[in-house]
Amino acid sequence: MIFVEREEDEILRIVEPIMDNCLNGSNEDNHAKHTRDFTERMRKIVTPENLRFQLSKKPRVFFTERKFIKLFRRQDSIGIIWKQFISTSNDELMNQAIFIERNEQILIDHCMIC
Repeated sequence: MIFVEREEDEILRIVEPIMDNCLNGSNEDNHAKHTRDFTERMRKIVTPENLRFQLSKKPRVFFTERKFIKLFRRQDSIGIIWKQFISTSNDELMNQAIFIERNEQILIDHCMIC
């Protein structure tokens, strides 16, 4: 079955571990882990140097709890928004990501936490 046509709970079972890995890779300062499920386009943006720069801000922020908010279906992708928490404050951030299917693999084609 085509990724964008799957049931919401099935899509979440697929993308939650992908996002877990991405954020854990960031928390661990592990570029290969962080970008493992990125599209080639995203890998060109998030180079090892770019990730190092993102992680160099003080105080160092670690991603903690994440709560699913909404899934958006598009013709060729799935957009997901989570409420994201971090280690340095009680602020509620927005984690938004776009997932696409390429060669039977689900990949992150956009991700921003703000």
